[in-house]
Amino acid sequence: MKAAAPAADLYGHVHGISADPQSGRVLLATHNGLFEAGSGSAAPLSPVIDLMGFAAGDGQFFASGHPGPGSDLPEPVGLIRSSDGARTWEQLSRQGESDFHALTATGSGVIGFDGQLRITEDLETWQTVDAGFHPYSLAGTLTSPVVLATTEQGIHRSHDGGKTWSSPEDGPVLLLTAFADDATVAGIAPDGLVYTSSDAGRSWQKAGNASAPPEAMTAGIGEGGKLLVWVYTANGLEYSDDGGKTFAPQGT
Repeated sequence: MKAAAPAADLYGHVHGISADPQSGRVLLATHNGLFEAGSGSAAPLSPVIDLMGFAAGDGQFFASGHPGPGSDLPEPVGLIRSSDGARTWEQLSRQGESDFHALTATGSGVIGFDGQLRITEDLETWQTVDAGFHPYSLAGTLTSPVVLATTEQGIHRSHDGGKTWSSPEDGPVLLLTAFADDATVAGIAPDGLVYTSSDAGRSWQKAGNASAPPEAMTAGIGEGGKLLVWVYTANGLEYSDDGGKTFAPQGT
């Protein structure tokens, strides 16, 4: 299976995905801002911002990265938030200080990595955590304090919003993870092999394969409790409605 050629010149690079399982709407957080996949339009939904870190939930987007041409945001942008579909962004904290390449929002607050692992409960004041690892990606959900971090050594897991961490036994080495709900998680290895977890990242089972190494992923719960998985690869956006066992191209 090979997906349609992606709009590489338009996106530059895809850093994150947000998907609504009910409507099927998929948003891509890219080097050049936020785009709707399959919209047939080259116009971004947001100003041109390199959305290096991106998290979505409850109608809000949290992001970090670098301002684009003509932007009045600082460099780097620190932690910013949009409540109007990415049209405008509110500066929350660490403007001119942090470019969070890994970022997620949990029930306890926001956690990000800008060379150091940092957590905030009020979106303004930050605590540095000496976790002993450098995460490639972070994943959480607004309805739980659990956070997953991917590293070259394997998965690390926090049950308290990133304050303390443990390493589940026999965990796979994953590049990205995404929560579909409090307990259900999808993960993908650097080679595109997909794993799933039904216990919030404590244990993992192999599922299927995306067509190529991943750039970004997200997950959700569809009708009948089915696990839905979206992955962006060098071949474009790919979608699974069977728990990551099989993937098909989705228009980008």
